[in-house]
Amino acid sequence: MQLTLVRHGEAAPPVMGNDAKRPLTPRGHLQAEQTAAFLKGVIQPEVFVVSPLLRAQETLAHLSQHFPDVPVVICNTIKPDDDARTAVEWLSHLPYESVAVVCHMNVVAHIASILQAEPFQPFALAEARIYEQAVIAPGLSTQIKSFIPAA
Repeated sequence: MQLTLVRHGEAAPPVMGNDAKRPLTPRGHLQAEQTAAFLKGVIQPEVFVVSPLLRAQETLAHLSQHFPDVPVVICNTIKPDDDARTAVEWLSHLPYESVAVVCHMNVVAHIASILQAEPFQPFALAEARIYEQAVIAPGLSTQIKSFIPAA
């Protein structure tokens, strides 16, 4: 099975402490579009899993332009402060062979760390990493490709 992990693009700072509604900056939109353009020729997702936070939703919108028929599932266990172990467990129950996840640091890098049983490696803004594994479970994934936008 294939799992693609994507961090959102650059976002504006919180307004009055509101982290959930931080939009992408113009640079963040460009980053997201570059990542989407790369992924369109590399993956064939059966489902998108996305955080409910605005910056992840806006990043996904760029991906969805290249994959208009792929359904979207909003997941409340992949927000910035969520426990990556809970996220991995949730993802392991999805009935798909190709899943693309759009979420946040630190959870996205912790998910990658758990899946590969390797030390934490931060994701760049709008970075995508593609993994192969028989099932989604700790220590069973191998990273096969990655992309970091130039913007």
